[in-house]
This record gives sequence, structure tokens and C-alpha cells, in this order.
Amino acid sequence: MPVAEWWRNDMNNMNDTGVAAGPAPGRTGRTHRLRRLAGTGFIAALAATVATTLAAALALAVGVDFEVPDGGEAIPLTGFAVMTGFFSVVGIVIAAALLRWSAHPARRFVWTAVSLTAISLLPPLLSGANTGTATALLGLHLVPATVMIPTLARSLRSQSVYDPATGRRAAQARTRAHQRRS
Repeated sequence: MPVAEWWRNDMNNMNDTGVAAGPAPGRTGRTHRLRRLAGTGFIAALAATVATTLAAALALAVGVDFEVPDGGEAIPLTGFAVMTGFFSVVGIVIAAALLRWSAHPARRFVWTAVSLTAISLLPPLLSGANTGTATALLGLHLVPATVMIPTLARSLRSQSVYDPATGRRAAQARTRAHQRRS
């Protein structure tokens, strides 16, 4: 192919900025991984919301009043559903950010989520509610955590990027390379 023809063909494949047009490398894979994580996360959020609301209904049935002395009003079942759904979505956003920017997203997510869950146990202890209510609230904080944390961590582990150069997942390849250097 003559140089002039090659140049013309090459220039026809460029946009106004002089950069070759086409999809960004890796963009499709990243979008697919985020969609898969979001889908798994929203199903887990729904399961966590249902489980927490059912556990709260069971606690109400056995006599827990969920009255918090601050306002003197009882927490409604819908309150448990809304808060569980909201904080489950926050967990999905954290997982997505770690998938995007962390070399070890599953490990960092578990550490972050367990830390935030531990912090979330403080308000029921400090609320001044009776022992039954405080105990039920502590348990109700752990129900969605036992659904969301393992599900998202497993999803993050399975979302590791495959490195065709080494034939391994990228995170595993980096870990093995680091171990060889040590």
C-alpha cells in the first residue's frame, strides 16, 4: 500500500482531535463488570430488605416495642425497610467504587463494610432504649450485613480482570509477581 493511501485511510479513521475513533480499550469490560455487580447488589439489597423487615416483624410479634426514648415513638416496619434499602445501595456504590479504583476490591470492601457495620452498632447501644429493643436493633443491623457483605465480596472476587498476557486474573497475577519479588 503506498504511503499516501495509507495516510488517507488513517486520517479517515480519526476524529477532530486527531485521536483514532472507536471504543476506549477496556471500556466495555468495565461497564459489563459494573452492571453485573449492580445487578447482583440490587438483588441482594432486596433480599436484605425483606429479611430485615421480616425479622423486625417477628421481633414485634414477640413483644419488642422498638420505642426509642429520644422521641418516644416506635420505629415502624417501613422504617426498617427504607433504611435497609438505602444503606444497601450505599454498600453497592462503595463496592462499585472499589471495583473501579482498587487492585483488591473484595478485600477492601470486606474491611470497609465490616468497619461500617461495627460503627452502626453504636447508636442502638447509646440510644437509651430498653434491653429488648436495643438487642433487637443490634440483631437487625447484622441481618442485612450478613446478606450484603458476603454477596458483594463474592461478586467482587469473581469480577477480577482477566489478563490475556499471563492467562490469569490480573489481581492474582499482581499478587504472584509481588510474592516472587519478596
